[in-house]
Amino acid sequence: MDIYVDTANLDEIRQAADLGILDGVTTNPSLVAKEGAEFHPHLAKICEIVSGPVSAEVTATDAAGMASQGEELSRIASNIVIKCPCTVAGLKACKALADKEIRTNMTLCFQPSQAWLVAKAGAFLVSPFLGRIDDISGDGVELIHQIRQIYDNYGYETKILAASLRHPKHVVDVALAGADVATIPFGVIKQLMNHPLTDIGLSKFLADWERLQASQ
Repeated sequence: MDIYVDTANLDEIRQAADLGILDGVTTNPSLVAKEGAEFHPHLAKICEIVSGPVSAEVTATDAAGMASQGEELSRIASNIVIKCPCTVAGLKACKALADKEIRTNMTLCFQPSQAWLVAKAGAFLVSPFLGRIDDISGDGVELIHQIRQIYDNYGYETKILAASLRHPKHVVDVALAGADVATIPFGVIKQLMNHPLTDIGLSKFLADWERLQASQ
């Protein structure tokens, strides 16, 4: 399963890249605005740090507008992927962009039928939002299972990008469910390698080593 970091903060992206496990980045206008940066130049800076897919979201709500913005955003760098919502207009834009060999990330997916249709339209990625489903007492991980089965049944090549992941258990659950990609806040990425027993074990090994050195 690939790992994307869900942020527009350049320092976080660099730190994640330095770990040697980063495959891509997801952003949106809200994340870029949080950095107080201009949208297009900031995306260009991200693409200089990361060679993998970098998702850039459109703001238009009509199909023609999304397609036009998508074409413009795709010129920023060769690794830009265009984020469009899982709406009827987004579906049309997905097909229009796919026909021009521009990759799309169909975001705000909350049901299997949305994932099925965008795959038929040629989406590169589909982003089911697990955390938001869990927030209303749904089962976000089950959605990953359902999409995985549909895609495997019919050989769709669209990748399942598990989004809105809130904690390490979410990440493990979507990996077990067969997600192709997990986009993860940087804070959660750091938590993935933390365990109290690891810390306790390391402390004990170091203490034993110091005693051994002192006895020689």
